[in-house]
Formats: sequence, C-alpha cells, structure tokens
Amino acid sequence: MLDPRLRAAVDRLPGMLRRIAGYHLGWWDADERPVAASPGKAIRPALVLLAAEAVEDRVDEAMPAAVAVELVHNFSLLHDDVMDVDRMRRNRPTAWTVFGVSQAIIAGDAMASLASAVLSESAGPWAASAVRWLNDCVVDLCDGQFLDVAFEQLDRVDLAECLRMVHGKTSALLGVSCALGALAGGGTPRQVELLRQFGYHLGLAFQLVDDLLGIWGDPAVTGKPVGADLVRRKKSLPVVAALASGTAAGDELARTYRADTPVDVARTSELVELAGGRKWAETRADEELAHAMACLDYANCAPRARGYLVEVANLVVRRNH
Repeated sequence: MLDPRLRAAVDRLPGMLRRIAGYHLGWWDADERPVAASPGKAIRPALVLLAAEAVEDRVDEAMPAAVAVELVHNFSLLHDDVMDVDRMRRNRPTAWTVFGVSQAIIAGDAMASLASAVLSESAGPWAASAVRWLNDCVVDLCDGQFLDVAFEQLDRVDLAECLRMVHGKTSALLGVSCALGALAGGGTPRQVELLRQFGYHLGLAFQLVDDLLGIWGDPAVTGKPVGADLVRRKKSLPVVAALASGTAAGDELARTYRADTPVDVARTSELVELAGGRKWAETRADEELAHAMACLDYANCAPRARGYLVEVANLVVRRNH
C-alpha cells in the first residue's frame, strides 16, 4: 500500500533531489538503475495505518500521513548519516558518500518539506492539525538530534538528559505516527492520545534496542560495523547508564571515552556490560514495552489491528538483543 504512494511523492522532487532520495530509499543505484536494496523497515507508516485501522478502519484516509512520516524519518536518516560520518546504511554506501555531504543534506531538507506538502493536501478536516503536529514533531526531532551531537563533546551526561534526547530523536516521531493514524482514522480524542502514548513508549524501547545493537549488533543485521557507536564515543543509553553506575568498570569506561586514542571495541563493550549498562537497557526496554501495551489496552482498539500493533511492538523490542 505504501510503496506506490511513496514513490509518487518522491517523483515530485526535481532532478538530483529525486535521485538522491530514491537512492537512499533503496530503489536505484547512483545512476538511477533499479536495484533490490533494502528500503528499511517502514515501522512508522505501519503504525500510522494500523492506528487508523484500530479506531475506525479508515486506512486509506491515513495514507498521506503514512507517506509523510516515512519521508520525515528518511530526512532524519540522511542528516544523521552525515553527522555521524556513517559510511554504510542498510548494507550499502550512505548517500553522502556517493553524492556529497551538501547534496545529501539538501535532499533531506527537500524530503522534510515534501512531507508537509503531502499531508497538507489531504482531503480530511484533520489535515491542518496533522500538519501542525508533524511540524512540531520535526522540531522535537531536531532538538533530540542536536542534543545527541552535543553529548559527544561532554565527559558526563546524566540519564535524564539522555532520555530527553531520545524523546526528540525517536519517541516523538513514533508517537505522532500513531496519533496521526488515529486522527485520520476518525478516533476519539482519548484514543488519539492513548495511541500517541503507545507510540511514545514504543519509541523509547526502540531507541534502547537500537543503542544495544549499536554496540553488540550483528553487522549483517544492522548494516553497520560492530561497535560503531563506541568508536565515535557516542553517549548512547547503555553507555550513559554504565558511566553513572559508580563501578570500577564505569570509571574505566569514562577514562576510555576521555582518552585521545583509538577505542578498543571489544574491551569497551565489555566495560559497558560489566558496569551494568547492557542489563539496564534491556530491562528498561522491556518496561517501556509494558507501558506501551498498557496504553493499547485502554484505547479500545479493533481486535485485528490491536494484534498487529502488538506484533510490531514485539518486533521492535526483540530485534536481536
């Protein structure tokens, strides 16, 4: 359902902006020859459509919102790859390594603008609210990404600061995806808010698992080198929990992060685990999933859609950690 509409939206971009967006989305190579690369998991648009089905089963009316959140997500990934100097995504070279840094940033900007355009053209009476919510979410996302980059320059970051960063970087978009689906699907204000909270807690769980995979993930699954976050001395949630542990391993980890020498990935990941960072993140991910399920229980969802939302939530949290 999503793919033809997403392609139609991207086709509206001019020239090289379209080419870069389609390359990033895995549709073609740098010369626009079709390829069978991974387009990503499409979790956010899936949440939009399932939330619409969960309230009044008006899925087609929610399709512009599904396209919009996928465009916003990929705008953020294009920028994220530049800021993190990631050379691989989904097991292929990132867009900035192929087309250039400036070009990738501009293509990302165009995708964000296109998302608002797609949503504003929706026929429903909810379109104005939806555009406002999406734009507010983009501001939250940028705030979260700003904090994520800023943390790399700090010796210490407390968990409260780190969780605020995750709220913007990840939870806000998953929350608004569910809210937009429920809104477009004709849900009550209570259903819209409960599904927003479902997505918000799912977003926290998602980021916790993503951070775990950034340290211990299989490159064949993640598409990134093992320990990539540690090499960049990234203040991910497991690392921040380990640094705050007050343990000898946590103190050694702090010294490793401050040192002006290459990171020993094997030893550093061991330190995060010894200091309790891995266990804390796994436990907190399970807790956030439980909070998400509680919100779903109160939202009075249609049984079939609820079942699929549970499946998506479990997929997010059980990703090889």
